[in-house]
Amino acid sequence: MIPVAFNYVRARDVPDALRLLEAHGDDGKLLAGGHSLIPMMKLRLAAPGTIIDIGAIPGLTGIAHDGKRIEIGALTTHAALASSRELEQHAPVLWQAANELGDPQVRNRGTVGGACAHGDPSADYPAVMLALDATFTLTGADGTRDIGADAFFLGMFETALDPLEILTSIAFASAPNSAYAKFHHPASGYAVVGAAVKLTLAAGRIAAARVAFTGVGDAAFRALGVEAALAGVKTGDSAALDAACRDAAAGIEARGDTFASGEYRAAMADVFVRRAVAAALQPG
Repeated sequence: MIPVAFNYVRARDVPDALRLLEAHGDDGKLLAGGHSLIPMMKLRLAAPGTIIDIGAIPGLTGIAHDGKRIEIGALTTHAALASSRELEQHAPVLWQAANELGDPQVRNRGTVGGACAHGDPSADYPAVMLALDATFTLTGADGTRDIGADAFFLGMFETALDPLEILTSIAFASAPNSAYAKFHHPASGYAVVGAAVKLTLAAGRIAAARVAFTGVGDAAFRALGVEAALAGVKTGDSAALDAACRDAAAGIEARGDTFASGEYRAAMADVFVRRAVAAALQPG
């Protein structure tokens, strides 16, 4: 379909983008890579009067690692994440998700910030960011504020990002024992089920775990029961690991569609979180 007619402006920098957002109000919409917004406009699920292109703003791309913490500019493309040797070593859960995401066109144009800000319940990054305990830096007219992933993703296509704010960067601690396992939808490439896991290991045991899902419910969520069950388990105890990953979607109303029922998604959550745990336990 053809979207409703709209005006187009290109922001020079973050202050200019914020000025344009305030000037256009509810009628303005930010455009980064465009792979979330443009399809919605074509389906007329979104009809902004003015598109504010932030894709060329300098200083919002790149991956920085100081040995303990990783910071990523919000306009960094999926392709840049997928080709990063540092992420492959220090945050494989994000590296794997970027490589599993979409197709080459989407990976080369889409951005990590745009994908997170969109809040799609079947997108890969929300679960990954929950598992990583990521911090989002949001910039508005009054300055910046940081918000954790647990408070950032609020519901289906809903985040804590204010309409007059821009997501400028994402940061998290190194997570070498992390992994992402995904059941791809064969047509869209989105996650029917996606499981993201970050493990902290000590003395041959799992000292702590963060486990999150996408594709299963109305929004990405942490599997607190699995996290608690994994804590203290010996890394080589396959039976205990299997048991910890059962009923992973307990308490979540799994959504169904013409491809997969809610019951099937809930069952596959157990399978894919176990695969992610196994991968996270493998030496880098």
